[in-house]
Amino acid sequence: MANIKTNPVAYFEVPVIDMQRAVRFYQALFDFRFEKEELDGYDMAFFPFYSTEPGITGALVKGDVYRPSKNGVILYFNTDHIDNTLNKAILLNAKILYPKTINEEYGFIIAEIEDCEGNRIALRQNTKEN
Repeated sequence: MANIKTNPVAYFEVPVIDMQRAVRFYQALFDFRFEKEELDGYDMAFFPFYSTEPGITGALVKGDVYRPSKNGVILYFNTDHIDNTLNKAILLNAKILYPKTINEEYGFIIAEIEDCEGNRIALRQNTKEN
């Protein structure tokens, strides 16, 4: 086993069919700004990344091997105001797949939505100080 002294997940990719539509959706939902480029023949739009902050980054990716799905891995996006984010999601025609649920024991609120491309993503808000 590797002797890695960091969190194991380093990067993610979200499959898209229509890059412009996906960028508009995520920009409107989270107020993200994307850097776009083509890499290895794939259209990519990179989520923001701040090297001095904890967490990972990833990209929206369009290409022949990328297929949006509600099955499989679920990405959790942090939000400071889950109700506001869910309201934006509804205005953006996202489907609520798992309603807002509060976990008082562990101090978070989650919900799951279907994005504009057909991917299942989750929203997460902390309710406790860490």
